[in-house]
Amino acid sequence: MAAGARYAGKVVVVSGGARGIGAGVVRAFVESGAQVVICDKDDPGGLPAESCGRALEQELPGTVFIRCDVTREEDMATLVGETICRFGRLDCVVNNAGHHPPPQWPEETSAQGFRQLLELNLLGTYSLTKVRVQLALPHLRKSRGNIINISSLVGAIGQSRAVPYVATKGAVTAMTKALALDESQYGVRVNCISPGNIWTPMWKELAALTPDPAATILEGTLAQPLGRMGQPAEVGAAAVFLASEASFCTGIELFVTGGAELGYGGKASREAPTGTTPS
Repeated sequence: MAAGARYAGKVVVVSGGARGIGAGVVRAFVESGAQVVICDKDDPGGLPAESCGRALEQELPGTVFIRCDVTREEDMATLVGETICRFGRLDCVVNNAGHHPPPQWPEETSAQGFRQLLELNLLGTYSLTKVRVQLALPHLRKSRGNIINISSLVGAIGQSRAVPYVATKGAVTAMTKALALDESQYGVRVNCISPGNIWTPMWKELAALTPDPAATILEGTLAQPLGRMGQPAEVGAAAVFLASEASFCTGIELFVTGGAELGYGGKASREAPTGTTPS
């Protein structure tokens, strides 16, 4: 099958689609023949979503950028409504919007920060796809479409100094499996992709916050047996596969990790936060 025909005539919404992994997913679906609605919002300290999204819209025929905050249900109702108004259907939702905070020991985290991360990483995914006439599931049931949630490898294996983030991503994976069971009766498939180290602006920004960014990037690179980080395009290719060809897959977690979860490694040493003593 020609690359441009794999998902031809289908309509896809990608949240967090203006940058990083999301932009890789957008490009892959456009290359597969789909029409793609890019949803994103500005992130303080990061690249402006509006300018990135508009640039993609200009570059890639068949895309539309709609500014949307996934923590605001009214924004998402507008997003789905405009998608149906423009294209008349919805076949796939890729829930990619999310954030990875800088490293924090548990005692440095706060309940308020945890709540805010839950709103973005978990509840945003839940809210966009839940059953309300203004939101996605009724339209996906009509088209017998599918949902792809972007989780994370660390939701399965853990990560040091990232308790809230790991908890939200583990919940995304668990929610994927539960929703797959509920929606199977309507022919809607629900799967998730768990990327490992993917080279994105967010990865670069987090590395820049460490004492030795070059060493942090090298450590992230060497975590994979394949000896490199992944690229957003590789996550995009996995998303198109799940949407277009994995017709007997639902409730699965697809690792796109370069094998980072494999093998033994040194994990016992840690640097304690200032003023504390590990027991």
